[in-house]
Amino acid sequence: MKRFMRSNRFGKYQALVAALLILLAVLMIYSRGQRAAQRLQLRSSGEVDQGLDKLQEEPQTRHNMDAPSPFLPPSEKYLLGHVDPSADTLFVPVGPQYAGREGMFMHREAYAAFLDMHRAASGAGVDLVIVSAMRTFAHQKRIWENKWNGRQVLFGGILATSIGDPVERSREILRFSAMPGTSRHHWGTDIDLNALVNSYFESGEGRKVYEWLLEHAAGFGFCQPYTAMGPDRPQGYEEEKWHWSYKPVSSQYLRAYRSEVSYDDITGFDGWETAREIGVIEDYVLNIAADCR
Repeated sequence: MKRFMRSNRFGKYQALVAALLILLAVLMIYSRGQRAAQRLQLRSSGEVDQGLDKLQEEPQTRHNMDAPSPFLPPSEKYLLGHVDPSADTLFVPVGPQYAGREGMFMHREAYAAFLDMHRAASGAGVDLVIVSAMRTFAHQKRIWENKWNGRQVLFGGILATSIGDPVERSREILRFSAMPGTSRHHWGTDIDLNALVNSYFESGEGRKVYEWLLEHAAGFGFCQPYTAMGPDRPQGYEEEKWHWSYKPVSSQYLRAYRSEVSYDDITGFDGWETAREIGVIEDYVLNIAADCR
């Protein structure tokens, strides 16, 4: 009888321990869910940027322009812009204090480098403002088709619809705008700063900004992909003094683009049929300043 009572008490003890272990597991799962929800709330509220800023409060080391990014080579969806940056942890929102508008995203490594560069520029009395950053395929398609269909005036005050030959129409748009699926802005590594016209950077405050970038941007990993056209870059986009790229990441994307993307991938927008005839991959995507390759 005593042996039975001891066995019964032991069984009750085992049941109690099992119940406590189950309760502990439930509490751990609940706690993880709460932390995940908090992270999602922080990201949606923009407080992620504040956290990044705090990480950047101390002076950082300069970025090596030729050092490869620790991130793995990108898949085709990233190369072509078929990604939602708000739902992808590779991208982070641009803080409103650094931007001309809300809702922009950058590759997280490029953004950290930009914060370093912004701090240094501010210390020198130069204000860097991001006016455009990551663009999805859909975003670039809107830009392209607005120009293709005459809803937006092209450089020089002309409408693309006045150009009958589709190849020449594409060439005119390509002076300053990329075809969807071919833009470096898809990668989140490239930003447009302060203004979208070269004339801004040729005098006054704009000239001060551009001269500072020419002297210091490379120290933070940034380069200007579209310099003045010449023997080194005879085809492609016109000069864009506002366009700067974070080379440690973008150079890897460029190499991946060369090997992974073909003209069969550049479709799904008005005028896509002209891409192959123009040679948009060879003459535009790959034809950039030597310092950015």
